[in-house]
Amino acid sequence: MVDQGSKFDDEIDLGALIGTLWRGKAQILFFAILATFIGIAYAKLVAVPTYTASTTLAIKESGSSIIDIEAVMSGVSSDSDSLNTETAVLKSRDLLERLSAVLNLKNDPEFNPTIRPPSKLSLDGLLDRPVRTYTDQEVTNEIVENLFSAISTSVQRSTFIIAISVTTQSATKSRDIANALAQLYLDDQIRVKFETLEDAVTWLSARVIELEAELQTRDDELKNQTAEADYINPDGLQALNQQVRELRERLIGEQTDASRAQARFAEMNAVVASGNIDAILDFTQDPTLRRLSSQGSRDSLLKEDSAFKARVDLLVGRTQKDVERALTQVSTIVETVEAMELRVDKQATMLAELQRMQREIDTTSVLYETFLTRLKETTIQQGIQQPDARVLSTAIIGKKISPRTSMIAALSLILGCMMGAGVVLLREMRANGFRNAEELQSTTGLQVIGQIPMFPVAARNDLIQYLQDKPTSPAVEAVRNMRTSILLSNVDTPPQVIMSTSTIPGEGKTTQAISLVQNLSGMGKKVLLIEGDIRRRTLDEYFKGEAGENGLLSVVSGEVSLDEAIVKSARIGADVLMGQTSHINAADIFSSVRFSTFLKEVRKGYDYIVIDTPPVLVVPDARVIGQHCDAIMYTVRWDSTTKTQVLAGLRELAAVNLVPSGLVLSQVDPKGMKKYGYGESYGAYSSYGGGYYDA
Repeated sequence: MVDQGSKFDDEIDLGALIGTLWRGKAQILFFAILATFIGIAYAKLVAVPTYTASTTLAIKESGSSIIDIEAVMSGVSSDSDSLNTETAVLKSRDLLERLSAVLNLKNDPEFNPTIRPPSKLSLDGLLDRPVRTYTDQEVTNEIVENLFSAISTSVQRSTFIIAISVTTQSATKSRDIANALAQLYLDDQIRVKFETLEDAVTWLSARVIELEAELQTRDDELKNQTAEADYINPDGLQALNQQVRELRERLIGEQTDASRAQARFAEMNAVVASGNIDAILDFTQDPTLRRLSSQGSRDSLLKEDSAFKARVDLLVGRTQKDVERALTQVSTIVETVEAMELRVDKQATMLAELQRMQREIDTTSVLYETFLTRLKETTIQQGIQQPDARVLSTAIIGKKISPRTSMIAALSLILGCMMGAGVVLLREMRANGFRNAEELQSTTGLQVIGQIPMFPVAARNDLIQYLQDKPTSPAVEAVRNMRTSILLSNVDTPPQVIMSTSTIPGEGKTTQAISLVQNLSGMGKKVLLIEGDIRRRTLDEYFKGEAGENGLLSVVSGEVSLDEAIVKSARIGADVLMGQTSHINAADIFSSVRFSTFLKEVRKGYDYIVIDTPPVLVVPDARVIGQHCDAIMYTVRWDSTTKTQVLAGLRELAAVNLVPSGLVLSQVDPKGMKKYGYGESYGAYSSYGGGYYDA
């Protein structure tokens, strides 16, 4: 819809609301009496009475591990989750099935619907269908489901007390079920303890046998490993490590001596090779060699057959043997160190393995002793189990809880009053606005010149395109009828200046003004559309991108000429004079002589001038502009604008001697017209008008 932004009054008129309810007091009273009667009849004749009985259980606090002896003495922990678990156990399927068997609920129609006689009003009774047969499992399922619904359990806050409540159609039955369920729960705890003990004894026995065999196997492996290895202990291994460290220190010394011997041998060879007798004597420091050097000439001393040469060779040989002896010693020590290190590594590995095996044997032995002790303790406990709860109070004859006739009657009375008030208010709300032209015309005393349906457009900018694309649509045809009516409203003096206004915003007056301008221009007339609603200025949304800088105020003030300010819109085939924002009061502008002179000049240049003005009840602009117009087109939104608002708007115009030339019922919903029963009376909205209009 275009230009349909409604603004509703959020205030509630309490006086009017009370008056409406008072006028409908007969209907409200009727509904109240009827609802009360139905409620009492239901409570007395239809509703089945129910009774509730309760018993309470005190839970014994406990918290033990699974292999602790206390685990078989008490099985309920003290935390809230454990208590909630016990409440779930009370309503478990297994327990409810045993409860059904104990109390023979299979023969109770309340819990076994399969034995209830079929109702004559049921579908099976009306069609006389054969009674269906159920299997035992299906019957059991039905009984368990009904028991589950009848039983409720709860834990009293900050206590270890569980309350069991049973609601049935019999006071004694409720008592019997509550007491039987409590006893079955206690018996079930003892049964579970027996089963738990049996399982524990079986498991512990098997585990003890396994651990005993494992302990024997590990002990044999340790003995075999010890027999195969040399006797070793940490002290002996430490002594071996000490020997290795001493040999390494000795090896370092021997390697140093060998290096020195090698260096002396190399130096001696170099001195001998030099042939310098003095250098040889100084290096060797051998007395014999020094004595031999004085017995002959120095040139003959180094001859091969000389005693001096023989003595030198002897000394060189001795030095060489020293080197060989040192190297041999180093090699021997290295081999010894490697052998010792290998032995130390082997014995360390073996010692670590033996220690690991011993630790495993010790661990297995401790575990074996622990499980053996637990087995003996658990075996002793067989036959002395007690339940983890006790009955604190047994149930007595059930107390009736429903139906509560007085409460049902009171609620029915309230509901009846609410229903009556709702019907009265709904009826009043449905008659709030105008839904047809006859109602509008009879209320206002003015002629209805048009009924315009809602334009199926999503945005205001789409309106003009729709007018162009759908010239034979119901909405455009309605505009054409409105144009004809307004032009013929004064046959003697046809209107030239037409004002479009409404009571409140959102009624579609701007849409009607643009549609009328487009329709008049389609007749080949020269038309001018003036935006007289300069406070809101909504024409910019219809003519996006077409508005200029100047507008109505610039032309009225004489700043620019009309030709400079108008927008020649090819889309509607007419001229448009946009509004302008001003700090001067709009009513003062339209009351000025300049505005009156402006309209007189405009009349000379156009066949028709359409002025879109603000709503009458919002600002006085329309009453001022209306003094200069030949016809007034007054728009009323269908089924929205109240009668009070419309009459108030018309009184505002009448106060300044203005009477609308006709009323336009806008934004008519064809489906709504049919819903209210007016679908066959209004042209485009009726079924017989479908062949004349485009969809």
